[in-house]
Amino acid sequence: MSSSTDTVLTAAQREDIRTRFLAVDTSNVADVLDVMGWPDQGLAAEFMPYPATAGRLAGWAYTIRGQMTPYPLGGDADKMAACQGLSPGEVSVWSGDGDGICYFGELIAIGMKERGSTGALVDGGIRDVRWLGHHGFPVYARYRTPVQSIGRWKVNAWQVPVFLRGATVERVRIEPGDFILADEDGALAIPAAIVPKVLAESEALTATEIRIREELSNGLTLAQALERYGHV
Repeated sequence: MSSSTDTVLTAAQREDIRTRFLAVDTSNVADVLDVMGWPDQGLAAEFMPYPATAGRLAGWAYTIRGQMTPYPLGGDADKMAACQGLSPGEVSVWSGDGDGICYFGELIAIGMKERGSTGALVDGGIRDVRWLGHHGFPVYARYRTPVQSIGRWKVNAWQVPVFLRGATVERVRIEPGDFILADEDGALAIPAAIVPKVLAESEALTATEIRIREELSNGLTLAQALERYGHV
């Protein structure tokens, strides 16, 4: 199924959606995706926040792809060009075959944040974890490592479909403009075409859960809650 959408959102609408997603949990969004027939949008359990206190990640996918490519020490011009394309409210989504090396560290993160990026999702490694936290730039990655990518791994494309390790399938396809949401429970990719509906349904489910918690705290039993609200 395509994740393209015929509706072009304004910058204000995109930011409103992004901000509202920060108030819903990935668990509720995953349940909504199941009901809507999108059961395989969860990313692998290895994706973790760096640092652990990074907080929630929400934004529109800006994809970057690379591969292991031996080359002389020096900068990766394509990586810099890719990062220059980031816009406010976007999450850089990094894919590739790198193992044991970081895709970026503090300085690249600073540059992305300067362009309004709200964080990064990395199917690979990152470094400078302490400083990422210092700059308040949330990153979810599969691992951390001090080993740089320079001379080992190069960016070869950006703003193309990418495939990240999945939770229930081997790979999850993410296209530019899809929506990324991550929190303590893990990370999800939401196809662009269904983002508004997923958000509305997730907000409704969140409101129901808030009511249930309030009633449980006021003496409602679990059995009564299940009878009244059903499975949530």
